[in-house]
This record gives sequence, C-alpha cells and structure tokens, in this order.
Amino acid sequence: MPPTSLELSTLGHRIRHQRIAHGFTLDELGERVGVAGSQLSLIENGKREPKLSLLQAIANATGVEVADLLSSEPPNRRAALEIELERAQAGSVFRQLGIAPVKVTKSMSDETLESILGLHRELQRREREAIATPEEARRANTELRLKMRALDNYLPDIEKLAEKQLKAAGHVSGALTHRTVSIMAEKLGFELIYAGDLPHSTRSITDLENGRIYLPPASIPGGHGLRSMALQAMAHRLLGHQRPTDYADFLQQRLEINYYAACCLMPETASAAFLQQAKKDRNLAVEDFRDAFGVTHEAAGMRLTNLATRHLGIRLHFLRVDGSGAITRVYENDDLPLPMDVTGAVDGQIACRRFSARAAFSEQNRTTEHYQYTDTPAGTYWCSTQTGTTSEGEFSITVGVPFDDARWFRGRETQKRAASTCPDESCCRRAPAEVTARWSDKAWPSARVHMQMFSPLPRGTFPGVDDNEVYAFLDRHA
Repeated sequence: MPPTSLELSTLGHRIRHQRIAHGFTLDELGERVGVAGSQLSLIENGKREPKLSLLQAIANATGVEVADLLSSEPPNRRAALEIELERAQAGSVFRQLGIAPVKVTKSMSDETLESILGLHRELQRREREAIATPEEARRANTELRLKMRALDNYLPDIEKLAEKQLKAAGHVSGALTHRTVSIMAEKLGFELIYAGDLPHSTRSITDLENGRIYLPPASIPGGHGLRSMALQAMAHRLLGHQRPTDYADFLQQRLEINYYAACCLMPETASAAFLQQAKKDRNLAVEDFRDAFGVTHEAAGMRLTNLATRHLGIRLHFLRVDGSGAITRVYENDDLPLPMDVTGAVDGQIACRRFSARAAFSEQNRTTEHYQYTDTPAGTYWCSTQTGTTSEGEFSITVGVPFDDARWFRGRETQKRAASTCPDESCCRRAPAEVTARWSDKAWPSARVHMQMFSPLPRGTFPGVDDNEVYAFLDRHA
C-alpha cells in the first residue's frame, strides 16, 4: 500500500532533521547519496517517495537506522507543528472555506504556528458541534438506512468475526452467558467493571491504557443489556474504529458495534438453522426466536432482518413505534409505504394509525403478539406486533412481510384486517370535514414542548458525549 501524504511528510521532516543535525546542505547530502539536491528537497517536503536504496544511503550518511527515518513520530516539536498544520489545511473543513493555505517558512516562529493551529482547532470544534444537529443526524441516518437496505441489512464480515470470537471463547450453543462475554473481553486484554457513576451521556467507557471496560451496574430490562453493551465496547477495538470524522461515521460505527453484539448473542450458524427449521414447519415467530437465544423481542426482531432475506429468501420490515405513533427505529426492504419528510427521513415520522404497530396499543391482551393484515397502496402486508413499556412510555415492535410470505409465519390465520391509504392525509391524518367544520374555530389546544428541541448535544469528540465527564470519570477510577 503506497504511503499517505502525511506519512511522506513525516518521513521528509525526519530526513531534514538528520541532515541539519549533521550540518549538511541539500547539495552536500545529495552528493553523498548520489542524487541532486533538488530531488532531496522534494523528498523532504513530502512531494516524492524515496526508494528503499536511497533511504538506506541517507541512513548510512547520517549514521542512523532506516527504521529511525521511517518512524511515524515527528522528530521534534517544530516538525510536529508543521505536520499538524499540513493535516488541518488538507482537511475538508478548511478546504470548504476556499481560503488559500498558509505556506510555512523557516522564518515563521513556533508561536505563530501555534496561533494558526489554535484557529484550526477551534474551527474543527465548531464543526463537530454543527454535525451534532438534528438535521445532520436525519440526513446521515437516511443515507445509512438506504445503504443497509441495498445490502439486505446483512454484513458478512462482521458475522464471520463474531463466530470466530465466540469459538475462541469456547461458546458452543445456547444463550450467551455473562461469563463467556467476560472471557471474550479477557482475550482482548480487557476486564469488565461495573460502575455506578458512569457519565449520563455514555453507555460504557473503555480505558485503553489500563484495559478496563466500565459498564452500568444494573442490567437493562430483558436480561441481555450488559452483555450487549460489553460486546459493543469490544467491537470498537475489533473493528479498528477511530474517532468519528462526522455524524455519518459515528452512525456507521454505532451500527457496526450493534451488529457485532447481535451476531454474538444470536450467532449466524445457529440462528439460521433455527429459522430455516421454523420456516420448514411454517411456524416462524419472533417470540420463539427471542426465547431460543435469551434476548429482547426488539433484538430478535432486528436480528431477523439481518438473516431473513439472505437465509430464508424473505423480504420484510421492522418498526419500533412509541406511544405517540412516532417511528423511532425502522428497516424495510419489502416496499412498505413509510411516512417520510422532504429529505427522505423516516425516523421521527408518525406511522399510519391503521398499521399494526399502532393498532396493537388498543388491544386488551398485550401479553401475546398482535397479528394483522393491512391493505396498502403497495399491496397487502401481514404483521406481528408486540407492545412494551419503559420509563419513557409505551412502545411497539413490529415485524411484517408481504402477503405471500405470511404463509411461513405463526399467526397467518388471523382475521384482523385494516386498510391504509397513507400518505393520503384523508387516511388518518385529517379529521372528517364535519368534525373540522364544528371545531376549527372553537378549540385552542396547548402544545406539549419537547425539551430536547432546545437542548444541544453535549460538546465532545463523539456526538452526544461530554468529554469532560468521561475524563473526570477515568480520573476517579484510574
């Protein structure tokens, strides 16, 4: 793999440092190693990659090892400042301004470089704040949703990585235990520690220096919460994640660590075999899939979206909807008509009142799944919905398929049927004309304000994470 411009710049600085330390001019060192001084100048300025034989000659002439020249560390403070400035001026944040980059000269003081770099750091900090806006989040989330739709929500490399790690930890079958998760962490050089004072903006914190993963002391309802969070923390290391460059990168990393955790809790080989047998028996059910691996209904439903198209040949959709009808999590590759804003974003939009995802809230018996057929402009869909409640209110989890694929699922014989014409507003978003005429000038509702509209995300390197809280936490536990 060819070196990057940054690597060539560091190499050039290290060569220049050795040349000056030995009192050579460009022409003098060039004469010793058999090249023109102008060629050495291009190499020192990171404009040309030297051959290994030339590097060896330069090392011999300056009395150092080739490895010293190839080190990724800047040779001194001045070089570090110049390299950082070069990196900042090559970045997209600066280039978008259309401003000519500063040319560093020998006469430019270190203090001047520090001042310029201070401006770049502030520019980058403000950019990180800007990418944590709801608008940027929706745009990035929409792009990621469409990308995963094209992939049928299936990431084979992460599937294989998870199975490899499970095998190394001795996991054979059945639900993944907390003990096995601890073993997986130990093999990566980490200890799981449960702390009651985690910063409110974090789910977990990984101490890379001391090999610790800090988790909250109590499990999330459903029993798999701590296992999942520990696996997600490990996934960052296994997948080689770096600090996210923008919100899209942050969301991609979140998707990948969630995917890895799901692959460990519900391994592909065992899960596919379970689902294939259930399809053969015409008895597919999210609740059976959930119970077989000891996870939540939501986790089982989402895992089904990873495997159903690839292993069962079934296209499907998944919805998590809150009590107000807002869609908080979504996946579809079966063309279910979903509400979208002008940017194409689905998250936060209100689901049709006729959908099973909302009709289930009116059921008297919520201990079992709610089955329903729904006629839509895109065809008829069969859906299975389970409701639940958290401290933030009620929610529903729905997995559905086109009519023809309902034959593989338990609950296909349901007589419940609804019709939806959304996004036509007359379906469920507009009151009947006589009701509107009666009340339009005689009602004045007071809207409930969602406080998160006025609360910016905490400032930090990671969107939504307060760096100061994290660093203070690590200081307390180091």
